[in-house]
Amino acid sequence: MAEEVKKRPARRKNPSVNLDTLGLEVGNRPPQALDVEEAVLGALLIEPNCIDEAMDELTPSCFYSEKNRMIFEAMRSLNNEHVALDFLSVSQKLKSNGNLEAVGGTVALVQLSQKIGAAAHIEYYIRILKQKCIQRELITASYDILRSSYDEAINVDDLIDTAQTKLFAAIQNNVKKDVQEIGKVINDALDDIQRLQDSSGLSGVPSGFPSIDKITLGWQASDLIILAARPSVGKTAFVLNLARNAAVEFNMPVAFFSLEMPAIQLAKRMMVSETRLSADKIKGGVKLAAWEWEQLDIQLKRLAKAPIYIDDTPSLPVMEFRSKVKKLVKQKGVRLIVVDYLQLMQGPAELRGMREQEVAAISRTLKATAKEMNVPIIALSQLSRQSENRQGSNRRPQLSDLRESGSIEQDADMVIFIHRYDYQGLSDNPDDVGRTQIIIAKHRNGAIADVDMRFRADEVRFVDEQESLVNQADSMGFASAMNDDNPPFGPDPMMGGIPMSSNEFGNTEF
Repeated sequence: MAEEVKKRPARRKNPSVNLDTLGLEVGNRPPQALDVEEAVLGALLIEPNCIDEAMDELTPSCFYSEKNRMIFEAMRSLNNEHVALDFLSVSQKLKSNGNLEAVGGTVALVQLSQKIGAAAHIEYYIRILKQKCIQRELITASYDILRSSYDEAINVDDLIDTAQTKLFAAIQNNVKKDVQEIGKVINDALDDIQRLQDSSGLSGVPSGFPSIDKITLGWQASDLIILAARPSVGKTAFVLNLARNAAVEFNMPVAFFSLEMPAIQLAKRMMVSETRLSADKIKGGVKLAAWEWEQLDIQLKRLAKAPIYIDDTPSLPVMEFRSKVKKLVKQKGVRLIVVDYLQLMQGPAELRGMREQEVAAISRTLKATAKEMNVPIIALSQLSRQSENRQGSNRRPQLSDLRESGSIEQDADMVIFIHRYDYQGLSDNPDDVGRTQIIIAKHRNGAIADVDMRFRADEVRFVDEQESLVNQADSMGFASAMNDDNPPFGPDPMMGGIPMSSNEFGNTEF
C-alpha cells in the first residue's frame, strides 16, 4: 500500500495579530490601561467639558478593551450628530447598534459613571491612552515585519519599503501638532523679518542666479519645488548648477539623490562646469595637456571641499528616501535636497501597478518630508509630449504638461519649466543657440515670471542673460574667469605655444 503523502497545510494569508496571544508567547501582557480607559469614558458621561478634547485627541484604537472601544465609538457617533452625551443617549445608541448587551448592558454604563476620575486630569489620561496605543501598534507592525521576513517569496526591497511604511504609520497616526496662537506666530514672523533685514535679504537657500533670487528670495524652507522639462533640455545641468552654487559659494550643505546617473558622472559634469575644460577631456576621450592637469588641481579644490552629499541609489523607495533625508539633516545639517528625478522613485508597495496613484503618493511624501524637515526639496520631473505636439509659440510648457499625475502640480509650492528655443526648433538664428527661459509657472508664495538665461552646453552650465552679454564683451579684449577663450595658465609650450580654442569644446548636449 502506497504510503500516504501528507500535504503541507496552506498558510493563511495575512492573519490578524492577536496581541493577547502574542503577549503570552513572550511572557508579557499587551500595553494597556483599562482603569484609565474607564476613567475617561466615565468623565465623558458626566463632564461635558471633557468631550471636545477627548474627541479631538482619541480614536477607537486608543481603547484596548473591545467593550470600551464600542462605548467610545457610540459616544463619537453621538457627538458627530450633535447629541449630548449622557447615560440615556449612550445606552440608546449602543442598543440601536446591537452592542448594548455586548458591553455588559446598562449596568456597565452605570459602573463607568461611578469610576470617573478628576476632570482636571483628563489631559493626562488621554496622553496615557495614546502612549499605550502607539506601543500596541508598534508591536503589531513589528510582528507583521517579522512574519514577512520569513517569507522567501517577498522581495527584500518591498520588505524594507513595507517595514518603513508600517513603522512610520504607527507613529504618525498618533502624532498631532498643537494649534498656535496668532500672537506668537506674529512675533516669530517679526523676528524672521528682522533677521532678513540684517542679512542679505534672501530668506531661503540662494540659487546663485540673481535674476531668479530676485523673484524667489531663495529656495524657501519646507517648499517642494518641481523643475520640469523634456529630456535632454538641461534639467540635471541646471540643478547641478544650483547645488554647486549653494554649497561652494554659500557653504550650505546639499544632498543630491541621483536615481538616473551614477555619482561619478555627476562629478564629471560638475568638473566640466568648474574648470571650463572640454567634456571630452574630462571623460577621458581626449588627453589632457600639462597646464590642464594643473588647472584641474587648482580649480577643483573648492568643489572638492564643498558640502555636497550624493546618493545614487537606483529606484529609491520613497520611504527610504525619507529616512535618509532625516539622517542627513540631523547629522550633516543639509539645507537643500535635490531629487533627480521624481518618476524614477518607487512609491508604496501596495500601489505598484497603479502608476498615477503611485506618483501621487511619491509627490505627497516629498512635500510632507520638506515640511517635516523644514528644508526645500527640488524634484526634477519629466514633461509629456503634449508641448511638442503644439504649434509655434504654443510649444511653451504648461502646468498641464506635467507627466503621470495632477498631484505633482497640486503638491508643489513652485513649478519651474526650462524652455530652450534651439531645442524646440523655434528659431534658426545662431544667436538663439542656448537661449533659455526659466519659466516660474506656479509660485504659491510669490509672483510668477520668466527669467532669460543662456545654456552653455560646452561648459554644462546656465548663466544669466546679462552675464552672458558681459562675458561676450570681455572676450573681445581679454579672457575672464567666466569665459576662458585662452587657458588661464597661458599656452602650453608642448602644444607649440598655441592656446586651446573654445571651439574644441564642441556642442555636447547635457
